[in-house]
Amino acid sequence: MVKLNHHYSKLAGGYLFPEMERRVAAFRTKHPDAPIVDLGIGDVKEPLCPSIISALEKASRELGSPETFKGYGPAQGYPFLREAIAKGDYGSLGISPDEIFISDGAKNDIGNFQEIFAVENRVAIPDPTYPVYIDTNVMAGRTRLPLKTGGYGGIIYLPCTEENNFLPQLPNRPCDLIYLCSPSNPTGTAMTRETLQMWVRYAKENEAVILFDGAYEAYVRSPHAVRSIYEIPGAKEVAVEFRSFSKTAGFTGLRCSYCVVPHSLKIVESYQSFSLHALWKRRQETKFGGVAYPIQRAAAAIYSEQGKKEVKAFIDDILDRAKRLRDGLSALGYRVFGGTDAPYLWVKTPGKMSSWEFFDQLLEQHYLVSVPGSGFGTEGEGYVRFSAFSEASKMTEALNRLEMVAQ
Repeated sequence: MVKLNHHYSKLAGGYLFPEMERRVAAFRTKHPDAPIVDLGIGDVKEPLCPSIISALEKASRELGSPETFKGYGPAQGYPFLREAIAKGDYGSLGISPDEIFISDGAKNDIGNFQEIFAVENRVAIPDPTYPVYIDTNVMAGRTRLPLKTGGYGGIIYLPCTEENNFLPQLPNRPCDLIYLCSPSNPTGTAMTRETLQMWVRYAKENEAVILFDGAYEAYVRSPHAVRSIYEIPGAKEVAVEFRSFSKTAGFTGLRCSYCVVPHSLKIVESYQSFSLHALWKRRQETKFGGVAYPIQRAAAAIYSEQGKKEVKAFIDDILDRAKRLRDGLSALGYRVFGGTDAPYLWVKTPGKMSSWEFFDQLLEQHYLVSVPGSGFGTEGEGYVRFSAFSEASKMTEALNRLEMVAQ
């Protein structure tokens, strides 16, 4: 008789974003003519840059000729892209092309990487946080039953609150796997050099591994924040870094990302040393078929001189929208965080409204879509996330409607 993985039954009733989509779809059915402005979207709205389109077209035509046809590519990714990443994103940080793995989404890599580790590992996760960190560990069996507080037993939660500037603090007990995200999804806060130094030191002292999500690193502008954990001395001995082209260059429809697993990151168990690089490579060669050649060529185009200019203009435009939204919300009296080093703004709900109550009010009375903060964790209650990825033309309209809420 077939038996199921019973850990799936511990998952919350629905993943945050599908539940949002369900409520928005139900509202659209009842009010098909409502002019909805979506400030919750985590998807890009702008078309791909010309350099990317050109590379896609050229690589696609190569597949139509016997002389340039490509079949299965290397599971780790084509050397031309890994070399471009090593030079363009890491420069003097000492990351080699062989330490880079091309994939079809940072979400996939983050969810899959935990397979390497035993279920007995103690996991530390920021709260609020990107739900994938928690849900994939629930599926793997590293958690106990849900707590009355809304979290899961067996997880070491790292509260990120207004009082600590939404930066995860060290736990008061040892942990083995540490998830960090900078700039943070959802709070939009970028971790400082001092904070990351503290975490790298902690990981060394406790023989822990940091899984560092840098999907939004291209948006970092503050001088006190870092864009890669490998800017911190010693990080290559304790950290894996995940990055994505989705929000950097609009690849949400193409799907391309990468992770860095340094050769120097090793785990000693039973007097034997294991290379996480070798284990991840083995996992990818077994379970992953690689990213399509045209898409990898498109990603490589980002690192051309023209591609760099186009991508910078794309990101600057999103950050300009975020600033407009942040300044407008602040002027209306909202308590707003983020939006300076990330495309996301973390906004306190009015009065004592819950996250979902404010979400429903914004949707039903003002035709605005947000993301309820409680969906990111218990510490997210009382906040909503706004996104600057919405069309620039709709930002003014959104602020006009938010002014009506504030009155």
